[in-house]
Amino acid sequence: MMQPLIIAAQRLTEALRAENEALARLDLNSAAALALPKQQASDAFAAAYAAASRTQSKAEGEDRARAEELALRLRDLGAENRRLLERAIDLQSRVIETIAGATRPAGPGTYGDRGLNRDGRQTPLSLSARA
Repeated sequence: MMQPLIIAAQRLTEALRAENEALARLDLNSAAALALPKQQASDAFAAAYAAASRTQSKAEGEDRARAEELALRLRDLGAENRRLLERAIDLQSRVIETIAGATRPAGPGTYGDRGLNRDGRQTPLSLSARA
């Protein structure tokens, strides 16, 4: 009964690794495309874990060593995934704020096209030149 859990853990490990690579490159489109496979792998792992728990299966020998190795790998990949997702969300928020700030109209009294105020009136202009 441990083999399905080990296979599910390997699948989840691969899904997290792939998403982490995309997030590290800031390839958010690829990372978003990997969300469904990661969710499916996570669901399969949860189901295999529940089945192993119900039957009180225990890993022994090579299975135990592999299960321990996968548990550590999943822990590390999960922590890295969280950090990379938080970084991507922060970056995306800053990009959105920058774009939103650039689309705000300038305040009153600022010059627009051809030296006119935004309301179309001309503003006095002074020049100083030294000969």
